[in-house]
Parts: sequence; structure tokens; C-alpha cells
Amino acid sequence: MNIRKTALIRHIFLMASISFFFPAQGWAAEALSVEEAVREAVAANIDLKISRDGLEAAAAAKNSKRAEFLPSFGAMYRYQYNHEESKTTLTLPGGDVTLSDIPKSQFAFTASVTQPVFAGFALRNQYILAGLGLDAAKFNEMLVKRVVSYKARESFFSVLKAEKIVEIAKEAVALIDAHRDSAQNFYDVGMTPLNDLLKAQVELANARLDLVIAENALEMARADFNVILRRPIDSAVSILDTLDHDPFGKTLGECLEAAEKNRMEIKLAGLDAEMARKSLDVERAGFLPAVSLVGTYRQFGDDWNTNGGRGASDPSMWDVAVTASWPVWEWGKTHFRAKEKRHLFLAAQKQKISVLDSVRLEVRQAYLKTMEAEKTIAAVEKAIEQAQENFRISRERYREQMATSTDVLDARTLLSTTLTNYHSALYDFNIARAALEKAMGTGENED
Repeated sequence: MNIRKTALIRHIFLMASISFFFPAQGWAAEALSVEEAVREAVAANIDLKISRDGLEAAAAAKNSKRAEFLPSFGAMYRYQYNHEESKTTLTLPGGDVTLSDIPKSQFAFTASVTQPVFAGFALRNQYILAGLGLDAAKFNEMLVKRVVSYKARESFFSVLKAEKIVEIAKEAVALIDAHRDSAQNFYDVGMTPLNDLLKAQVELANARLDLVIAENALEMARADFNVILRRPIDSAVSILDTLDHDPFGKTLGECLEAAEKNRMEIKLAGLDAEMARKSLDVERAGFLPAVSLVGTYRQFGDDWNTNGGRGASDPSMWDVAVTASWPVWEWGKTHFRAKEKRHLFLAAQKQKISVLDSVRLEVRQAYLKTMEAEKTIAAVEKAIEQAQENFRISRERYREQMATSTDVLDARTLLSTTLTNYHSALYDFNIARAALEKAMGTGENED
């Protein structure tokens, strides 16, 4: 017996030690505020990391275009083997002399430097185009960050809403269960008919079903929250309840004005139009000549060090040249490419107008949703105490047998509906306000 006690104590001590040094993930989790949830989502989001890679790529592309203004240096080393030597015979007073013009092995080294002088303004416009691409990448990163921030806020308040609905459903089950017991007692002593008891039992079954549905919705909301924060989908979720109701004081006109000023989609559409215009300017450069300054140094020889030899009277030479190239006729290729870019520019301008219309509609819808939730809170808030008092009176009247089971169940349904509507409106207001701030392009920290 003592041996068994000792083994049991050791087992308990071992399990306690493991629990202390290796706590479960759910126990170690701390309750997150909405801002902490947003920061975690932003830090872990894959799309945001992709946008940052795109930003680095755009910066590299701009640096590449800037380098095209500078001179380029090149070098070439060449070896040529000839099947036969080229010989020339000279007739002189003293006799004929045979010279080797071209030896069998020839070596050559060439170094060159090329400086673009004029390219029809193509280089300048390409550099500006790359700069616009970098600006677009920055705006895209901010846009992705705002979308991720909104999704985190929406999911955060959706979890709180689902938790509150589960809480209300549990309270409903407890209230109906207590009423069912009262109905059972009254039926047992013959004070109420059987249908009163049956109504209570059916309503209890329905309330339990509502609880199951609410708990399932909560699990789905938590899973969605974990996915947005890139946690394991079944991780424990602990968040701080936020019941703030700070009335929204802006008018629809102010919201629309803020959106037109701040929305990244509008700025991106404007950049797309400007980039299309610059692409047209680049294509138009094909109608003009390209001028370059080229300096070349050459060294020849019949061995690897190119120090002269047979067939090379002067082993080295250099020259400076100005080259101008101008495609005179290409069957309209440049014309049609410029026409293509022109229509893409016109399409980008129209797309900017379309984006602006979509943003205005989104702002209006989000504003109306916010106002609807705010008005619902004000309307339902007053009805909660009335519904609670109505249920209390109905239950007391039933205990005195002055009301039927239906009266109590109807009062309970009214109370649950009122509580659900109130808390749903409260969290829907926070979700709608987050959507409105996203629609206006405000409310997120861009740092």
C-alpha cells in the first residue's frame, strides 16, 4: 500500500512539473485587445509580405533605369584561327619578298565606353515611369495593410458577438429549464394541464438547439480569427471584450471627402493613368533618332598578350565616334505601338472614374450601415429593462397561476430577442465603423 502511495505521489509531482515548465498553449495565451490583434495580423500576413517584396522589386527597377543615364563599359577578347596564312609578294630591285599579312592565329582585345546622348526622351520617361511604379508599390503596401487591419477588426468583433450570443443562449436554456421544472411541479399536483408542460419541454429543446447553433457559430468565428492572425486554426482564442459605443459624428459629405483624399485605390488608379501616359511617351521616342558617344580602344597580336606581331604594323589603336540611329521605315510598327499605348492611357483614365464611383458607393453603404447600427442601439437599449421586467412579471404571475406557460415562454423569447438585438447592434456598430473607416481610408496607423 505504501509503495502504491509513493508511486502515486511521484506521478502527481511529475505531471505538475511538466505542466509548470511546459504550459498548454491555451493557458499561456493572454487576452488580446483589438489593437494587439491588428498588429499581430499585420505582422504575420502573407499578402503584406508579398507587397513588401513588390516594393523592393520596384525600387530595384527604378535604380536600374537610373543607371541607363550613365556611361556603359564593355570589353571583349577574341581569338581567331585561320586555315592558311595570307601572304603578299612584293617585287623589289633586289628580288621578290614574301610577307605574311594575316597569320594563322590572331588575338584581339577591345574595350569600349558608350554614353547615351539623346534617345528621344525615352530614358527620361522610362526613369519617371519606374518612379511611378515605386510609388504604386508603396500605395499597394498601404492598401494591403488597411485591408488586413479591417479584416482583423471585423473578425475580432465577430468573435465577441458570437461569444455574447452563446452567453444569451445559455441564459435562455437556464431560464426555460427552471420554468420547465415549475411546469412539471404544477402538473404533478394537477394545477396545470399537460400541454403547459409540453410547451415548456418543446421550448427547452428549441433553446438547446439554438445554443448548439450559437456555439458552432462561435467556433467558426474563432477559426476565422486564427486564420487571419495566421495561428493554428484550433488555437485557443482569448480576447478582451470591447463594448465601447462612441457615437459617429461625421456627415456623409465629410466621409466622401475623406475617402476621395485618402483611399489608396483612387491614388493607385491615378498612378496607373499617369504610368500609361508615360508609356505612350516612351513609345513616341521611336519616331526620333538615338544618338550616342562611343569610345573604343583595340589591341591586336599574333599571341595571347596582343602585343603585335606578324600582320600588325601597329598593335593598338583607339577612336571616338558619334553614332546616330533612326529607323526610317518599319511598316508602321512604332505607329501602332504608340496607338496601343494611347488607348491604354484613355482606358486608365476611365478606370479612375470607375474606381471613384465604386469608392463613393462603398462609403455610402458603410455610412448607412453604421447609422443603422447606431440607431438600433439607441432603440433597443431602452427596451432591455422593459423586456426583463416583463419576463419577471410573467414568471411571477405563472407561479401564482395567473398566467399560462405560453405567457412565460413568450416573455422569455422577447427578452432573448431583445438582448440579442442589442448586443448584435453593438458589435455590428463596431464592425460597420471599421468598414466605414476602411472605406474612407482612415483609422489605420501607416507606420
